[in-house]
This record gives sequence, C-alpha cells and structure tokens, in this order.
Amino acid sequence: MMKEIAERLRGLRDSIDLSTAEMAEKTGIEVGTYESYETGEVDIPMNYICQLSQIFKVDTSVLISGDEAHAQSYFVTRKGRGISVERSKAYKYRDLAGGFKNAKATPFLVTVEPNDNPIHLNTHPGQEFNLIEKGSLLLEIDGKEIVLEEGDSIYFDATKPHGMKALNNEKARFLAIIL
Repeated sequence: MMKEIAERLRGLRDSIDLSTAEMAEKTGIEVGTYESYETGEVDIPMNYICQLSQIFKVDTSVLISGDEAHAQSYFVTRKGRGISVERSKAYKYRDLAGGFKNAKATPFLVTVEPNDNPIHLNTHPGQEFNLIEKGSLLLEIDGKEIVLEEGDSIYFDATKPHGMKALNNEKARFLAIIL
C-alpha cells in the first residue's frame, strides 16, 4: 500500500512542478525524509498524508486509494468497510469518509497493536480528537502521559508532539478525527 501512495505522491508533486526540496520545505520536513516517503520504503504518517492532501487540493482518499471521492450530500461507511491503510504492523487506519468530496475533517478508525517499542511522536497542523472504542491507550502529548480507557476521549493541539501505545498487551481501537 505504501508503494502505491508513494507513486501518487510523486505524480501529484510532479503535476504541480515542485522539486522534492521545495515540497519538503513547504511541509516543514527534511528533504531526505520527504524523498524516503516518495520511495514507498518508509512509512508515511497519516497526519502527513492529510497535510499533503490539503497542499495538493485533493481528498485524502485520492492519496490513499487513488480513487476520487464523489459523494456530496452524505457518505455511508458500513461496519468493517472504509479505505484501509496499514502504515506499519503496529497501526492500521480505516478512512471513514473516503468517499465524501471535500470533507472538512478526516475521520479514521485506528487499531493499535501491542508492542514493546517506545512511543513514536509526530506532529501535524491542526487539531485531533480521539475516542477510545476498545482497549486502553497510553497517549503522550507534549511530554505528558495520559492513560485513556474505553469510552474516554481527548481533543488536543496536534502541533504538539504526540503518539500512542496500546496497553495491557491488548490491541486498542479508537476513532481519530483530524481537523
């Protein structure tokens, strides 16, 4: 899946006639990091995909699946459906609004597998809302650790370094809305 996203990323960048250095500068990351995203060998953070979709003026679903969104009044995502993206073995995302044209927010159902790795922190423009549906998560935001249980939710400034980890050796699932 990452290879296909990388190809679309490269094609969209070429279509607006920007170099990899210009795109890296525009998105606030190192050139080498951006170039590694375009190879498809490195995991592209979902929040970065959302940022790129805004720059390219395309729906997130275009970068993820290659399909144009067409729904303008409403879009239904049935249980177990939605555009699926497996960023890594630890994180699986399901885009819940991938068919809605010009969505103002990007809702994902995210599954986090338990692992012993340290929390990977990232940042992105805007804000984020998470609602825990199953399991427990350790969420780190700007150096503060917060434990969230089923039914808990959090709204935060996504420009602050943040990341999460499933707790109790069980997978966790949550609704994430990136604004």
